[in-house]
Amino acid sequence: MGIMLCDIWPGTRAVVTEIPDTNPLKSRLRQFGLVQGTKLCCRFLSPGGDLAALELRGTVIAVRRKDLSGIMVRRCL
Repeated sequence: MGIMLCDIWPGTRAVVTEIPDTNPLKSRLRQFGLVQGTKLCCRFLSPGGDLAALELRGTVIAVRRKDLSGIMVRRCL
């Protein structure tokens, strides 16, 4: 069972299961290495909750949470 990436909290580890073709940032996220099968960890949410810091492939990127909606992940250990 999957959840949307925009709904995970700091400390949560997950694996990307689906990125919809309708996501306007799909190609940009792919350049950062966010593709199906990528393991990631949510490291931080901004105080307002509008930015998420995600650690993936040895780097941390900050993305607006609204841009992460529709991206499905499954939690992992």
